[in-house]
Amino acid sequence: MIYAHPREDSLAAALRDAAKAALESAGHAVELRDLYAEGFDPVLSAAERGRYHDVPANLEGIEDHVASLRRADALLLVHPTWWYGMPAILKGWFDRVWSPGVAFHLGSGAIEPALTNIRRIGVVTTYGSPTWLLWYIGRIDRKLIGRGLRRLCARDCKVEWLTLTRMDQRTRAECAAFVTRVRERLARW
Repeated sequence: MIYAHPREDSLAAALRDAAKAALESAGHAVELRDLYAEGFDPVLSAAERGRYHDVPANLEGIEDHVASLRRADALLLVHPTWWYGMPAILKGWFDRVWSPGVAFHLGSGAIEPALTNIRRIGVVTTYGSPTWLLWYIGRIDRKLIGRGLRRLCARDCKVEWLTLTRMDQRTRAECAAFVTRVRERLARW
């Protein structure tokens, strides 16, 4: 589970806790990576970009994240959606950790998947926008994960989204109902 929100008193933190408890109660071993709590540096430095295609030198400084990813058979992302996308720290995690030799191999044409151990991707997220606006804009985040990142995983990798729109206009009861929905859905994962 990759979690990306800076505040412990957020709805995202409640979703993280509910998701983790539900998965564990269903018998799953959950390895939680809290990017903000870890102080994960999302910036791909000039030195890292310089060795980006140099496998295994490109793993320097991210070895523990790579090991977690390689152990996983599923990936659950829990984060808010800001400006129609994932928080910068999470995008930086993909930039730095999903590198050549980890997430893909360079082939003669398109890249070849390397995370074939991952058979399922789940996303638990909130949006400030209403659903109609997300459809109008084109669901940028779903395309990135569903068409791009999923392609680097197992051939039959399933992607599932659990979302709450109009987050900033929701009542406490509506937010609590979403936490319950996430808990119930992930208990059946």
